[in-house]
Amino acid sequence: QVQLVESGGGLVQAGGSLRLSCVTIGSIFGIDPMGWYRQAPGKERELVATITRDGTTNYADSVKGRFTISRNNAANTVYLQMNSLKPEDTAVYYCNAHIDYLSRDGRKRADVWGQGTQVTVSS
Repeated sequence: QVQLVESGGGLVQAGGSLRLSCVTIGSIFGIDPMGWYRQAPGKERELVATITRDGTTNYADSVKGRFTISRNNAANTVYLQMNSLKPEDTAVYYCNAHIDYLSRDGRKRADVWGQGTQVTVSS
């Protein structure tokens, strides 16, 4: 099986920075795309940013110019550098990936989510 393991969340003051990491664990053939989503209390989960294997990125308008998504294909890892954080960025951040992997039943493709990491921005 495969799983996504996130790290890097925490508490930061407005204007500060955090870097999230998400590593894929398992017997991987390929991962495309990878991305970050977030869910604030009482709100639906929303897209933050995605990145394809060849480096094409897509950002939510609310984070453009402040957040940068990147990936290390050799390490099956995606990152989210968050700068100029605002209180409205407070949410649980989830890593997501479409993964081709080797299971006990053969090769499979799955849409996988991480467990989430809390980001809290104080004013």
